[in-house]
Amino acid sequence: MQYLKDFKISFSDFVGQESAKLALLLNLIETASGGVLLAGKRGTGKSTLLKAFKTIVKALKIPFIELPMNATEEAVLGGIDIEETVKTGHRRFQKGLLSKADGGFLVIEDINLFPRDIVSIIFEVQSRAENIIEREGIKLREPAEFQILATMNPEEADFSSHFLDRFGMCVIMDEINEKEKRKEIIKLNLTENREIKEDIHLIEKLKKSREFIKKVKVSDEIKDFISELVLKEAVSGHRADIFLLYASKAYAAYLGDDFVKQEHVITVAPLVLNHRKKLIEQHEEHEHQHESDEAQNSEKDDKKNNNLKQNPPPMDENTEQGKLQNTPSYEKEEVFPVGESYKIKRFFFRKDRILRQLTGRRTKTKAKGRGGRYVRSLIQKRDDIAIDATVRAAAPFQKIRGMKDSLIIKDDDLRYREKERRMSHTVVFVVDGSGSMGVAERMIATKGAILSLLMDCYQKRDKVSMILFRKDRAETILPPTSSVELALKRLKEIPTGGKTPLSAGLMEAYKLMKIMHFKEPQSRLLIFIITDGKANVSLSDKSVFEELKSICFMLKDFPSSDFIVIDTEKKDKFMKMDLAGRIAEWLQARYFLIDELKSENLLSIVKAFKF
Repeated sequence: MQYLKDFKISFSDFVGQESAKLALLLNLIETASGGVLLAGKRGTGKSTLLKAFKTIVKALKIPFIELPMNATEEAVLGGIDIEETVKTGHRRFQKGLLSKADGGFLVIEDINLFPRDIVSIIFEVQSRAENIIEREGIKLREPAEFQILATMNPEEADFSSHFLDRFGMCVIMDEINEKEKRKEIIKLNLTENREIKEDIHLIEKLKKSREFIKKVKVSDEIKDFISELVLKEAVSGHRADIFLLYASKAYAAYLGDDFVKQEHVITVAPLVLNHRKKLIEQHEEHEHQHESDEAQNSEKDDKKNNNLKQNPPPMDENTEQGKLQNTPSYEKEEVFPVGESYKIKRFFFRKDRILRQLTGRRTKTKAKGRGGRYVRSLIQKRDDIAIDATVRAAAPFQKIRGMKDSLIIKDDDLRYREKERRMSHTVVFVVDGSGSMGVAERMIATKGAILSLLMDCYQKRDKVSMILFRKDRAETILPPTSSVELALKRLKEIPTGGKTPLSAGLMEAYKLMKIMHFKEPQSRLLIFIITDGKANVSLSDKSVFEELKSICFMLKDFPSSDFIVIDTEKKDKFMKMDLAGRIAEWLQARYFLIDELKSENLLSIVKAFKF
């Protein structure tokens, strides 16, 4: 309906949605508040409120850049200005929308309908506050410090929890059910020739607040109160603490208070915490299902043990040999705590020539389809024509071809875009849970290193899986997931004790790799095998040595996979097997001794791994 499109309203006249209005004002006062996501069904006024807010922002002479739904990566980041380049004969760069939003707001309507790679690029640029352009001989760095104001209708599409956590505030805009307020909305819509009030008083107040916030102080007691409040709400990560601190300062400045008080924190806390509390609830159903499966398996094991007690298996003729076959090498079972985590350095993997449509933040890969960053032009045919490169290739021949009003382009002039984007990995930990892993408490350091990797995988949007082998079997204790909470819980529960069924662990890894390759043929896998190599349980009639060799030869040729072997065997003993080193040779993997491994440099091993 046309009259709805032309309808305008001032920010002060907007009826209801006080939380959403407050969130927008706080982000205008304090630029470090993290932006706002307005979520709600159709017709709740999300777009209308942003249009009303735009008037205030423009009055303060702050950039307010709207991102169209069909925006390409070149429009977002910037690229060659074709018209000026043809006129001048020299490359001319055209600023992207992110650079234009520097110092202000970037508005994204229906953000959950945007391509994931575009959203990922926007958040990446926002996090470093700089737009870096490297393509077609151009290398530029431009400041791009902006806040994101976005809307979404949850009914239309899902939105990644990773992206959701990047917003400082989130407000659910519900329908207004109060009769008087609905009547007021109707009057505003039906009034003809209505004079739109200017928010002069509000604009002046906001100007003063933006200056006054520099004088607002935060005591140590308030910082402690914020930390306790976030911990009480069981919110993961540290963004909540930081955004809540800045939002509380902005609210204090808005009210004209010199110091942040507990009342300020309590008022703005729901804006910062509500959407984050939901992140840790997403996997509850999966948790309950897993616990139910564990209970069923436990019941089956109890029945099996009762049957064994009533009908014990016959001993071997050779008593000593029978004891070796039926008695675990380490009876004692122990669960070690997780070692201290640490911030890991960034590590890289080689690029390959596979065209992919995957997204992530780990390794660069050639992009297939419309998404991806334009890196160079090619003669080989692709989906997208590189207009700038095509124009440059045709330009020298225009006089010969008799150009008058328009360029004359032939098939030989056509150039195509080669695009690049980052992708995520699936990291699989194949962990030896036998008794030897408890020697000198090495499992504590190993768990600490794995935890650090998990946190890095969360940031890079990798999937993580864990396989534990011990006693007489191997099992996937963590299916591929992006949930840090779920992975940490499984990591804490890893026990040690029993024999070393290494063949079973490798076969379980092979099964998981086949499943992942079937579901996501373009994905890349990184397999950590952490073991002492003292394999003493076979899956077949073959010897353990022959069985492991054949499994390793099968694994090493698996597509898009890399292996790292960590040897936990004590090398200062007279009797040693050195089987883990042989396994690394068969897998063509990098090999490290456990004595060389400390929790702080497991990532340096990955970084040193030449893929």
